[in-house]
Order: sequence, then structure tokens, then C-alpha cells
Amino acid sequence: MSFRLQPPAPARPNRCQLFGPGSRPAIFEKMAASAADVINLDLEDSVAPDDKAQARKNVIQAIGDVDWGKKTLSVRINSLDTPFWYRDVVDLMEQAGERLDQIMIPKVGCAEDIYAVDALVTAAEAAAGRTRKISFEVIIESAAGIAHVEDIAAASPRLQAMSLGAADFAASMGMQTTGIGGTQENYYMLHEGAKHWSDPWHWAQAAIVAACRTHGVLPVDGPFGDFSDDEGFRAQARRSATLGMVGKWAIHPKQVAIANEVFTPSAEAVAEAREILAAMEQAKANGEGATVYKGRLVDIASIKQAEVIVAQSELIGG
Repeated sequence: MSFRLQPPAPARPNRCQLFGPGSRPAIFEKMAASAADVINLDLEDSVAPDDKAQARKNVIQAIGDVDWGKKTLSVRINSLDTPFWYRDVVDLMEQAGERLDQIMIPKVGCAEDIYAVDALVTAAEAAAGRTRKISFEVIIESAAGIAHVEDIAAASPRLQAMSLGAADFAASMGMQTTGIGGTQENYYMLHEGAKHWSDPWHWAQAAIVAACRTHGVLPVDGPFGDFSDDEGFRAQARRSATLGMVGKWAIHPKQVAIANEVFTPSAEAVAEAREILAAMEQAKANGEGATVYKGRLVDIASIKQAEVIVAQSELIGG
């Protein structure tokens, strides 16, 4: 490890982030009753331009009126290249009350984008006399965003999470696909005449995870567009979890249960992690730096891996 210690990410459940348009207040109560850890009320892509103002009013009203329980409550504002975002921020800060936990900033391309929102939020927070500080989540959705991902991850102490927005990211990169996440038909390799499909999102996810873990931010996988394909969603979620991401978006309620399943350590995984920790404690008592567990070597690095699984389980259980 470096002399400069890697800071911990925020300790909050973040297995599934359920999205809903701010223009559809009829679904807010159902979202609140869902099993998602994070609720994202959307003012951006899912809301038509003519509906932006009313959607903002709907969201502000619902933040105070709906019982959101212990969920992290987030609002996705409009991107900084639109005329809507500043009013989103000001109205949320002045009218939404203390229940709002987080603002999600889309299409972030550089650290200065975060600085701009942070400056406005800080001033509006002070003017409104808010006692709870708003946190940020950003979405990497462009070539610029992935190129500057580490600067973005370090841009503000408010930043708690970072997601990959596959659709806009693909468009920005000039990728030849209209799919939102998942396997892409033409992204394959041939071996002895058989096709083997690779993951075109892997490198971007890995870059996001590395930047987030370096700066104490939660890395989150974004949307999977084909909500009729449960197994495709599950497969991508498992790949994301293996890479170190802590959760995934749900753009349809049926995806919530799958995300929670994948990003909750199984009872078997937790039991094995605890056994590894116990085996290493015994090795330490014997003056040994490593030991054998079920026929494989475990050492200090194994302790860190096992502690991650146990910590995740305890956080979700708590």
C-alpha cells in the first residue's frame, strides 16, 4: 500500500438505485415502498423539455410528502449544458427541505463541472439555512468524463458515488451500438470458429472503480436497457460486482430484486470469509503470516478481501 492511505467509501447500502421520472408522481409511493436502497427521482433524460418545470415541482412536493423510510433519496438534475440545471439546484435547495440526501449530476466531463454545482449548492444551502449537507453522485457518460475520471472522483468532499451511463457514453465514444449496457452482438472474438463475446464496458467500469476506490467514492454500474432480459441484467450485475462495484441502477421495478440479490453477499460467501479471518487469526497466533484454507494459500491480502465481504454483509444487515 502507498504511504497515502486509501480512504473508505461512504458506509451506506447502495445495491440498487431505482429511477423514476419526476413527471410521473403517481409512481413515487411505489418507489418508496420498493426494496431499492437508493431512490433517484429524475428531472433529466426521462422528462420532456416542456415538462421540466412541473416535474421539478412534483419532486419537491414528494420529497416532503412521501415517506421514503431509510432510503437514500436522490434527485438527478439536468446537465450543465442545458438551461434547466441551475433552477433545479436552487429550487431543490430552497424548497425541498432536509429530507433530500443527494443530487445526481449527469454528463460530468471534468472536475470543474462538479465545482460549478458545488459552489451553487453551497451558497443556496447557506441561504436556506440547511443543517444537513447535500451529497453528490456523478454520472460518467462521455469520452471526456472517462478521460478525467480520477480528477472528477477527487473534485469535491460532497461526492459519495459515481455511476457509468452506458448509452450516452457509447454515443460520445462513437461506439457502433444502440444497446444500453450488456453484451453487444459485434463485440466478439473467434476461437476455432466459435464466437466468444467480450464485455465492451469492462475497461470503463474498471477505470471508474479504480478512481472511486482511490478517493473514497462508491462505484456504481448504470442502466441495463432491456428490462425483459433478467439473465442479461444478472450477468452484467455479477461482472460489475466482481470488478468492485457496489450496486446497479434499476430502470424497471423488476430489476430491483436481481440487483439486491447480486450485490448482497451470500450466506455461504460470508461464512467462508469469516472462516478465512479465523484461520488467519490462528496463523497469527502461531507466528505465521500465511496459512492453508481448503487447499489454497491465504495471507494478509486474503484478510482484506474477506473483510470486504463481511463488512458488506454487516452494512446491509444493519
